[in-house]
Amino acid sequence: MDGNADFQMDWDNIRIFLSVARAGQFSAAALQLRIDNGTVGRRINALEKSLGVRLFDRQTTGSVLTAAGDRLYKAAEEVEAQLLRAQGDLSQSDVELSGTVRIAAPDGFTTLFLCPRLGHLKAKYPSLTVQLVPMSRTFSLSKREADLAITIEKPEEGRLSVRKLIDYSLHFYAAKTYLAEHGSPQRLEDLQRHCLVTYVHDLIFADQLNFMPELYGPTYSRLECYVAHRDDQLQIVLPGAVFERSYWIVTHLDMRELGRVRAMSEFILAEVKAQKSIFRTSKGVQ
Repeated sequence: MDGNADFQMDWDNIRIFLSVARAGQFSAAALQLRIDNGTVGRRINALEKSLGVRLFDRQTTGSVLTAAGDRLYKAAEEVEAQLLRAQGDLSQSDVELSGTVRIAAPDGFTTLFLCPRLGHLKAKYPSLTVQLVPMSRTFSLSKREADLAITIEKPEEGRLSVRKLIDYSLHFYAAKTYLAEHGSPQRLEDLQRHCLVTYVHDLIFADQLNFMPELYGPTYSRLECYVAHRDDQLQIVLPGAVFERSYWIVTHLDMRELGRVRAMSEFILAEVKAQKSIFRTSKGVQ
């Protein structure tokens, strides 16, 4: 690449280049950026022409960085990180937050805990847009698929800021009407005589969610769904069968000081701290 070309590059083209490199596909990048495929293609072609090199190998399964593309990607990420840090510094004193913050979290945490509380955040920051996206096993903060994540597994790799959000406990529940008709199991082995409501195994995105080997056999009669909401008609059975897990709050190091990301992190931490009793209990329904 021409050393002088770096100063002539349009940052908007670099932004599109980063999106394609992270998504691995022109179409996926276009969807994330909310522009059409043709615009993405033209911008990448213009960037390649200005640099005099080919940045991507176009394949049927996607687009792969060339050696030159990989060099540009590393340099562009450094520039992006500097811009994000500068934006974070400038937003330290901002009173009114605006823009979009995207949160990736497990469905249960999002639906049963976070969603009902987001109104308080919107009241404080009316110009802030909050996006909630489902967590998946292939989720990546480094590819900017979200600004902040709530995870069940503690990430061990990547340039990430990781903080424990809270420990929580899981119990076995049954409807009171069901117990009145079928009796209450006294041992784990008794579960084979009951119909169980369990997770959908194919949709598990973290090993910590796989309770089947610990709780019941794979041939037991069961219905498969995700979670049961708080309900006074449910009660704990087999109180000794308690499973301890943790939630972690994770952001990319380049994003954590952005005002909107920092505000969201602090909001979630404060809400969880204020309601910590619902995450760990020996009686009642969670």
